Amino acid sequence: MVQISPLNSISLEEAQEAQFRLVDTITKHFNGNDILSTGDLGVRKEFNKPSYTKKIEDILADYFQVECAKLVRGAGTGALRFGFMSFLKPNDKLLIHSAPVYPTSKTTLDAMGINLIEVDFHNQQQVESTILNNSDLKGVLIQHTRQKIDDSYDFAQLIHVIQSINSSLTIITDDNYAAMKVNKVGAQLGADLSTFSLFKLLGPEGVGLVLGKTELIDEIEAFNYSGGSQVQGYEALEALRGLIYAPVMLAIQANVNEQLVNQLNDGIISNVKRAFLANAQSKVLIVELDRPIAERVLHYATALGAAPHPIGAESKYEFVPMFYKVSGTFLKANPELKKTMIRINPLRSGPDTILRILSLSIERAMRD
Repeated sequence: MVQISPLNSISLEEAQEAQFRLVDTITKHFNGNDILSTGDLGVRKEFNKPSYTKKIEDILADYFQVECAKLVRGAGTGALRFGFMSFLKPNDKLLIHSAPVYPTSKTTLDAMGINLIEVDFHNQQQVESTILNNSDLKGVLIQHTRQKIDDSYDFAQLIHVIQSINSSLTIITDDNYAAMKVNKVGAQLGADLSTFSLFKLLGPEGVGLVLGKTELIDEIEAFNYSGGSQVQGYEALEALRGLIYAPVMLAIQANVNEQLVNQLNDGIISNVKRAFLANAQSKVLIVELDRPIAERVLHYATALGAAPHPIGAESKYEFVPMFYKVSGTFLKANPELKKTMIRINPLRSGPDTILRILSLSIERAMRD
């Protein structure tokens, strides 16, 4: 049986503390009148962006305890793209994990003409020898969540190990599906840049966040000089509001997942072989069925009210439970999973709703 190692989610108490700390940080940057606003538009001469956008970037840098923060267009994909552009040029070498690269990241890296050097991030000796044997490496991409179903590398330790081997390498982390669910993102653990989507954290469409070293974010600022590239003040405020509510909402979601794993593995529903939690890419419930009926189960789940696909994967628009196929990167590693496994994200629903839809869907699929 494959060993699964999902990321540890913060508790509800820790999530509340994260919410309180963010609100406290906001009060140190905004006065009461200014925060009761929808934000400004256009480019302020001294910032080359809306003043509210600049102030909220300062809040986020303060909250995450990093040198600098930059709101960008393009959500998580845009954040990663600008992060890559800040230190990579065509034909540069980038170290990656020997696993399927997240599709939108691969599109950017291919378009930039980046040479990808693969290594197993679980093997410290292999990581060290690969870095030492590639003296022209420019950086490392580390995905915070899992790329393969059996990934288990320690994210913080990996950052530390790479820095101890070659401190001049730029480490960029993809913290999508991890930010506000875990205690720290990459830039808080020593990486040069952290990137993630704020649309996945109840924010507006298309807004991403880059955190980290000032010198790299200054490069990103230069790429986004035009007024049309700037995240407007009202968008920045909406992203901040979403971020306030995200940690508690995500902690409740994680708690529902834990309840479901226990109930399903206790045999509450027939034809469920096992259930487990995995970061695929968001932390979700994976249900393995004892027969190859996964596609039919998903068909009936949709008819029973479950969402069949994500919008932003945990965006503000998603609240009914989502029943869908296991992730593309997981399927690329093992295509057979499509027949027997489904992925469930409770989103805002409780365990009873999930169990009802799953039970009825399996019952109908078995009748086909």
